[in-house]
Amino acid sequence: MPTALSSTEAPASARREVGWLRPVLDVGHLLRFRSASVRRRAAFWWATVVMVGLTLVAAIGPAYLPAGDEERRLQIAVLLPTGMAGLLLIAIVSAIASGGGRELVPRDQGVAFPVSPATDHLGALILAPLNIAWLIQAWVLLGSAAYALGPSQLVTVQSVLVLWLALATAAGQLVAWTVEMVRRRRHGIVAVRVALAGFALGALLVQLTGRTTDLLDRIPTLWLVVGGIDGVSGRWATTLALELVLLVFVVLLGVVPVTLASRRMPHDELHMEADTHTPRGMPWSDLTALLRLDRSSVWRAVPMRRGLAVLAVGPGLVALLGDLPWPSMTILPGLVVSGGALLFGVNAWCLDARGVLWRENLPVSPTLIFWVRVLVLAEFLALASLVTVLLGSLRAGIPSPSELTALLCTIVVVTVQVVGASMRWSEQRPYPVDLRSARATPAPPIVMVGYSARLAIVTTLTGLVFSGLARVPEPAISVFFAILFLTWSSIRLVRSSHRWAVPEIRARVVTVVAG
Repeated sequence: MPTALSSTEAPASARREVGWLRPVLDVGHLLRFRSASVRRRAAFWWATVVMVGLTLVAAIGPAYLPAGDEERRLQIAVLLPTGMAGLLLIAIVSAIASGGGRELVPRDQGVAFPVSPATDHLGALILAPLNIAWLIQAWVLLGSAAYALGPSQLVTVQSVLVLWLALATAAGQLVAWTVEMVRRRRHGIVAVRVALAGFALGALLVQLTGRTTDLLDRIPTLWLVVGGIDGVSGRWATTLALELVLLVFVVLLGVVPVTLASRRMPHDELHMEADTHTPRGMPWSDLTALLRLDRSSVWRAVPMRRGLAVLAVGPGLVALLGDLPWPSMTILPGLVVSGGALLFGVNAWCLDARGVLWRENLPVSPTLIFWVRVLVLAEFLALASLVTVLLGSLRAGIPSPSELTALLCTIVVVTVQVVGASMRWSEQRPYPVDLRSARATPAPPIVMVGYSARLAIVTTLTGLVFSGLARVPEPAISVFFAILFLTWSSIRLVRSSHRWAVPEIRARVVTVVAG
């Protein structure tokens, strides 16, 4: 029989040449595959242009601002190494919370494609900057460096910082995949939780003993900053070369834990798939039955529980370590609530998946289904905010009536604002998503950036308003402004419920989510 190569086979020499480039080529194929599914291409390109433009403005614009206080510029320059370390910390926490990074192609869609662990790793690296926390931190870092050092050293310092952004992101992925590799081993979940608790206690001990400044003075990012402000010199070239070597090394090293982790199934996901639950008694009413269903779908999902822990505990520890005062604490609920909505709220109906077809056949009012989903989402977000505030209050002392009233009003207002926006977006732009994986997101990455930016702007401005009201002696003023905010948000939420009751609109959402 003939032994010649078929049309689908490649010579052995070609396979050897392409072998080490295969992950890079596969990432390109997956990017084209993913971009082909973009619904609104014009909006996608506009969003890309805006992000690139904002990055250039942040990196160049502050350098040409009018000369101001030189002491202020010096203070900002001194804080650059700390800002670089903070970005690394954010990259690590974000990657760990998402189970090693976001998926370039969702797991249910990538079954038909031979996606290797190395390809998955590179795809997660590409998607890592599509995170509003990462973007804001990067813009602040680049803008601070430009303002502190001026146009004379702009090129040298920004080149060092841009490479650091890539290196910190790759290092965050490496740590996250290592944690995920350990988590998937026997007793790995317990080991990871103990290690994280140890790091948190260590950070608290450093803060309480007053050694934070000494620790920050010893971080290695200081050496990189010095190399960037030294101008075009041998030190600057050495710094760039070192960052490039470390970047390549960290990216290649990240393939090892990714490969080892891919050989084992996640324990928490397996537990959710195979776990059994004792049936409870018959619900008293339709409302009780729907609440049980929605609460179970939220609290039994791995991304929700892991994301809630990170969102609630992380900002709370920052407030605790930073000894944040009560008036400044009004900023935290908005950030926590916005992050919680990004776990599933912006595409709230995707939790049902194909089960939404069964739910639509229940003899229950669609308006009741809508308001139950609103209540469960509000519970989820309010709980995260309360945990954050409780942690931050441990060192904040006893609040005055005005401070406590302003903080409680902030929690209620931002929760209603975010819930209203989430339900509106869930009806306008639904997406079919499998949220059983910790790496899944309720919408495409570029859409998530837009959602997070809009939520962060609204909730931050609301928090700033109540931060000012917390300093007003009369608590009733905070209540008055809260009523104004709640009235507007409630009207929009009621309008969303009326739209959900329209059969044509509901059928479109159900068709997309169940697909």
